[in-house]
This record gives sequence, structure tokens and C-alpha cells, in this order.
Amino acid sequence: MATIADLIETRFGLATEAGADRPAEGNLETLLGHRSHRRYCDAPVSDADLEVLLSAGFSAPAKSDLQQAAVVVVRDPAKRAAIADLIPSMDWLRTCPVFMVFCADSRRIRKICTLRGKTFGNDHLDAVLNGAVDTGLVMGFFIQAAQAMGLGCCPISVVRNHIEAIAELLELPPHVFPVAGMSLGWPAETGYVSTRLPLSVFVHQDSYDDSTLEADVDAYDRRRDARYSIPPEKHRDTDSFGRVNFYGWSEDKARQVSHRERDQLARFLKAQGFNLD
Repeated sequence: MATIADLIETRFGLATEAGADRPAEGNLETLLGHRSHRRYCDAPVSDADLEVLLSAGFSAPAKSDLQQAAVVVVRDPAKRAAIADLIPSMDWLRTCPVFMVFCADSRRIRKICTLRGKTFGNDHLDAVLNGAVDTGLVMGFFIQAAQAMGLGCCPISVVRNHIEAIAELLELPPHVFPVAGMSLGWPAETGYVSTRLPLSVFVHQDSYDDSTLEADVDAYDRRRDARYSIPPEKHRDTDSFGRVNFYGWSEDKARQVSHRERDQLARFLKAQGFNLD
């Protein structure tokens, strides 16, 4: 029988005794076995199933119980097509059974303050962070609920590359902004568990210490490559950076983030009424 330790080894590529005495089942199995899905069957997702998932999503913790998240379910074919046109590399946005945009919502609490005759006193950068964090938590709960029901989904951060156009399409009012899109459907294939960096990179004891980062990343690159080697046709920016003898995760991600993007975010947030001081 598979154990939680087996799932951890699958996720990180490192053997462990943690969870060796626990069967691979329940919430831990769902979390440790998470995988993103970008290819879906034609079968629709029922309104009842979507309500279950959204109910689970909005059961997530919320900063001070302020509940500063929202979601727009995009059903209008013209709007779906317009968003897909903005992101042509993600062809599944045209065909996924459900497409949503998860948004940070600072508008609601500000309107409640007005309704109750109070001043919204948190009008600075923290209002942006509060809404974004609340929305991220909602998305995390939604994703795990979907996987528990046998559905698959994929968060899409690239909507922020087109944040102004998407906000206009969705008619987002002041103090509301897109955090990420989300596709949802019944998976057409099993998908795979993406290997993660070791816990030693993420977890620090008493103070931050990344003194072994280079060795940790090098070893991780090799473990990940042993499971899935990035094919040459997927190597990024070879015209700028050329070819290397070993193209691992770290080389790929360093090339990815070498390009500046989303310069419009601060301008957009200010136009939406946020004070970024």
C-alpha cells in the first residue's frame, strides 16, 4: 500500500521516513498528489459541481474575516474568445469547460464602510496585499477541492500581462483587480506530478539561510531532469543565450525571468483607485 512518504518522495524526488506510517489517502493524498491540467474532456462541469467548488474555495481563511476576494465566471462566448485572443499560447482557454478570473476585491469592504458611516482607514499598499493574499488562498482551496472531485484545473497568472484589457472586458469596478485566471474541466489525461525544490530551500530555522542554495539547486536540476528532460525545442531564447550542455530547471527559469513584464501593474492599480504608498 502506498504511503504518504511515497507521495513525498514522488513530489520532491528524495526518500523520507516522514509519513511512512500513514496510508496515502484523504486530504494529504490530494495535496501531495496535486497536478495541473491543461487538456480536458468535452464533458461539461455542472452548475452544482461548480457551486460545490466555489463554496470550498470561499471557505479559505480570510485576513481578519474581511473576505476580500471575488471570482468572475466567464460564460459569454465573445468575452471568452477575446481573452483567448490575448493569450494565444494557451489554446485550452478556448475549449475548457469553465474559465474564471479570480480577483482581489477591496471594493466590497470600502462600500460596507460607507454603508455603516465609517472611514476606510487602510488606504495604502496593504490593501492590495490583503486582497491578493485572500484571493490566493481562495484559489488554493478551489484547486484542491477540484482535484478531490476528480476535476482538473490550471491557474493562469499571465492574465496580469493583459490586466487592463481583461479588467475592461469583465467590467471590473474601482478597487477590484485580476489576480489569476483559472481553467477547469474533467482531465483528458493523467498529467504528472511536478518535482519541487527540496524543503531545505523553502524552510529556515530561526533565521533565513540560503548558503547551500547553489548545491541544492544543482542537485534538484539533476533529479528533475532524470524524470523529465526539457527537450531542445523548448529551450528558451537560444538566439540570445545560446545552447548549453545541460539545460535544467534553473537555466529555464533564469531565462524566463530575464525578460521584464507587467510594467503596467502599478499604473493600473492606481487607476483602479489604490494608494500604493
